Amino acid sequence: MKKLVMKAIVLLCIIGLISACGTQSSSTSEKQYTIGVTQIVEHPSLDKAFEGFKAALKDNGFVEGENVKYDVQIAQGDMSNNQTIGTNLVSKKVDLIFANSTPSAQGALNATEEIPIIFTSVTDPLGAELVKAMESPGGNVTGTTDTHPEAIPSMVDFIATQFPDVKKIGFVYNSGEQNSVSQIEMVENVLKEKGLEAVKVSVSTSAEVKQAAESLIGRVDAFYMIGDNTVASALESVLKVLYDKDIPMFAGELDSVGRGCFAGYGFDYYDIGYEAGEMAVQVLKGEKSPAELPVQYPQKLKLVINKKAAEEMGVELKSAWDDMAEYIN
Repeated sequence: MKKLVMKAIVLLCIIGLISACGTQSSSTSEKQYTIGVTQIVEHPSLDKAFEGFKAALKDNGFVEGENVKYDVQIAQGDMSNNQTIGTNLVSKKVDLIFANSTPSAQGALNATEEIPIIFTSVTDPLGAELVKAMESPGGNVTGTTDTHPEAIPSMVDFIATQFPDVKKIGFVYNSGEQNSVSQIEMVENVLKEKGLEAVKVSVSTSAEVKQAAESLIGRVDAFYMIGDNTVASALESVLKVLYDKDIPMFAGELDSVGRGCFAGYGFDYYDIGYEAGEMAVQVLKGEKSPAELPVQYPQKLKLVINKKAAEEMGVELKSAWDDMAEYIN
């Protein structure tokens, strides 16, 4: 009997040790992560990118409320707030910073060269001096860009071939956003190749956007909405002006088409946010450092036409577009 009791005690001890080891392993794997989120302004494109980012982390075991906490801070378009946010996140010693926009990434990088930074919605990572090279970023920053190499040429070609009466195209943009300046330069170069002219008006805040759009009426044949955060936050005010005057507005990204622009070549910001999230997963797991992860371009490019917007802007749909575009109502 004593032998049986001793064997039982030994067995229970072994089970206890195994259970303890299992508990220790589980605890180690369930490390708590804090991810700082800096975003220059709230608008659908950036918000969808953040949704995609969180989805990628969740799909890889980093679940909000369980082992991940997001510290989300919005700069409301204020560059001073933007820099303060970067400093605040660094002082909190977050495990990783998700920078959603060019100014957000620049502000984060100004605040730290140690904490990993994964960006998205950045138009020109090289021009913004975020990375040393697209293939080899070389520092603590990498991510996904919101510029597809074929997006602008494809959009301009569509305008030139399908709208022969359009000669002058209006642009409203914030010259304080480096990403916007880069896009304007790219669009102007392509427009010149097609014999088209860009007419530009610069703004500093979203409050100036409607008046800027109105100042272009009578001077241009169409509008082109680049990926500008300031204008995007006030897009509906521009659309109202154009609907009243039957002037078509083209877009450099698809969320603006969904909000009421006529047509655009682009991609879903959710997708580039998701791709940025997958990069963050590799960093958090210790598999790669930002320096080892090449900057990624959007993977899916398509032409989308908004039928309701076409009607509002006096654009007659052509059957030739059926094979070229995806329609939304």
